[in-house]
Amino acid sequence: MGRNMASWKLLEDMMLELKKSGATIPAKVIEDLRGAKSMLKLSCMPGSGDAVQKAEEYLANVEAFVMNEGQKAFGDERVDEWLRQLEDANVEVCAEPSAAENKFVVGVPRDQKWVRVEPVGEWTADKIGQFAKEQSLQVKSQSDGRLVVYGQPENLKAFVKKMAAEKAKP
Repeated sequence: MGRNMASWKLLEDMMLELKKSGATIPAKVIEDLRGAKSMLKLSCMPGSGDAVQKAEEYLANVEAFVMNEGQKAFGDERVDEWLRQLEDANVEVCAEPSAAENKFVVGVPRDQKWVRVEPVGEWTADKIGQFAKEQSLQVKSQSDGRLVVYGQPENLKAFVKKMAAEKAKP
C-alpha cells in the first residue's frame, strides 16, 4: 500500500482528534509520525535508498495505534470513515516537493555549513558569488534559481555579516 504525505497528514489529524477526546498518545507513536514525515521527504530525493519502506513501517505503527484508540473512543463507524479517507489519500508517493518544503541540500560535505540565498534586485547571482569567493566559500545553483553557499562555519558567518553590512549601507 503506497503511502504519501497526504496519508501522513490524515494520520496527524486523526491523532489530534484522539488527543482532543482525552486519549493519551505515547511518545513512541509521536516519534514514529515524525520519522515517517522525514522519511517521506527523503524518499523524493535521489539516492534515498529504503526511505519509502521505513516511512511505511512508521506509518503502519501510527495507523495501528490510531485505529485501535479511535475504535475505543469513537466506535466502528468513525474508524471505517478514517480507513476510507486513508485509502483515498493513497495516491502518488512522490509528488513534486514545493520549494518551501525542500529543506535538504544535496552535495554539501557533512563537515561544512551552508546557507540558501535567493538572488533578488541588486543582489545578483554574480554579486553573491563574488562575496562568497572572497570568504573562500563554494556556491551551487539550484533548479529554483536560489544559490547554496557553503564552506567552513567561520567563513560562512563572515559571509553573512558582510552581506548584512553591505545591505545596511545607504
